[in-house]
Amino acid sequence: MASFVGCQHYVRSCRLKAPCCGNLYVCRLCHDAEENHQMDRFKVREVVCSACDTLQKAQKTCQECHAQFGEYYCDICHLFDKDKKQYHCQPCGICRIGPKEKYFHCQKCNLCLAQDLRGNHKCVENVSRQNCPVCMEDIHTSRIGAHVLPCGHLLHKTCFDDMVRTGAYRCPLCMHSAWNMEEHWEIIDNDIAQSPMPTEYQGATVKVICNDCQSHCTVPFHVLGMKCAECGSYNTAQNGGLIQQQHHSDSYMENEPEPQDQH
Repeated sequence: MASFVGCQHYVRSCRLKAPCCGNLYVCRLCHDAEENHQMDRFKVREVVCSACDTLQKAQKTCQECHAQFGEYYCDICHLFDKDKKQYHCQPCGICRIGPKEKYFHCQKCNLCLAQDLRGNHKCVENVSRQNCPVCMEDIHTSRIGAHVLPCGHLLHKTCFDDMVRTGAYRCPLCMHSAWNMEEHWEIIDNDIAQSPMPTEYQGATVKVICNDCQSHCTVPFHVLGMKCAECGSYNTAQNGGLIQQQHHSDSYMENEPEPQDQH
């Protein structure tokens, strides 16, 4: 039995004959990194055994030396790899890492999601067919897992983790908060309570648009943040200048600085 070596992407003991150029590569990703075109995995028809160098039709076991090309083999995707509880999802059109019973295919999102998200996520039609808005790479066929944001948009899990590390808490597409921010909003509440604005700004208000609930409201101005009057979020964007109360009349004066996002 051949030892499984493969490449940095997959553990296998065969090379694929690229249907596009005829060159041999361990996987399509290795091919795409070297060539000026992409390999269509579904059109692969032949492989070469790494143990005996026999060219043969794509299959799980070598027809000559009987070496196993991969613990897992899909005859649709022509995916050879070590066993990761993979399964082929027909609606997705590709193999997913399982186990299968822990996932379901959301017809509207057109993506396999963890079972705990069944009936517990916001559907966005064909969301996985969009590129990751952080790295701009493909999500649907990526070997990196996807993370579903509360707004329904997808990021690569690694890109989401990078967002968390850098403190970027908003969806890059719609600006909705990317996770529950209630504890952070409470911290800002306390900071504002302990940091009153200078006398000339006390009583000043500003119009804001909330990125979380889409409300338009007029709220007290503070340099640490403007809190949505509807949902309590500080994920707001200033819409217009300061509205300063005139102390000797009932009139108001509005300044016009450039609109700005908060936090």
